[in-house]
Amino acid sequence: MATKTANVLARVEPDVKEQAEAIMAKLGVPASTVINMLYKQIIMTRSIPFSLSVPNAPIARDEMNTAAFDAMMSEGLAQAKAGQGLSLEDSFSLLYKDV
Repeated sequence: MATKTANVLARVEPDVKEQAEAIMAKLGVPASTVINMLYKQIIMTRSIPFSLSVPNAPIARDEMNTAAFDAMMSEGLAQAKAGQGLSLEDSFSLLYKDV
């Protein structure tokens, strides 16, 4: 195994760091190992080894910060006040469509 002597300094959002490190802790993989794996994949593929696209799936409440949640709720309230939206029946039809 090669000796690890180089350092990487990166600034990330505190909540992103906390969430990622919680997942890595559950997996038992230190951040340095994940970073080393990422760098090796970049070298092997000569690219970023994951898709850089906007996901279509909605974000769960526990995956967003308070400001993002408040903005989403404000937008929904504005749509409701403007009469935009679905009936209860249509909403449940969409929910049960794939069940």
